[in-house]
Amino acid sequence: MQTKKLTFSALLVAIGTIAANLIYIPVGAAKCFPVQHTINVLSAVLLGPWYGVANAFLISLLRNMLGTGSLMAFPGSMVGAFIAGIMYLKFGKKLFAVAGEILGTGILGGLLAFPIAKFVMGNDAAAFYFIIPFLISTVGGSIIGYIILGVMERSHVMNRTGVNGGN
Repeated sequence: MQTKKLTFSALLVAIGTIAANLIYIPVGAAKCFPVQHTINVLSAVLLGPWYGVANAFLISLLRNMLGTGSLMAFPGSMVGAFIAGIMYLKFGKKLFAVAGEILGTGILGGLLAFPIAKFVMGNDAAAFYFIIPFLISTVGGSIIGYIILGVMERSHVMNRTGVNGGN
């Protein structure tokens, strides 16, 4: 089971890293990356919060190393993945993973991006500047993740792969 989770996790990291070159929306100093939020929801439900945080960190790190991401990817994606995973573990419903991702990335991650932008990147953006673009990105990506999970559930893919139930 551990090998399946690691393999699926590596697949999600690869998809997230490659998709950064294809699908992003620049909004001011931030790059909105809806695929990351889709991956966060999938990781929360299928792998759990710790894999979700690890996936978010690795995707952010690789994107930054390849020049397709910004430092703001770290707080947004990692907090969103963690809260999505915790909410799914606590309530056992996909919709709570979506809500956790939106709260974690859109609100908390948006607020945590401010000190990085100000003190590390020298950007004088207001404290709430990143919340709107982060919310736009995370709502879209989270909905896509929810839809993918529904399709996987209906087609019984999760049962056949053995990667299910993020604990």
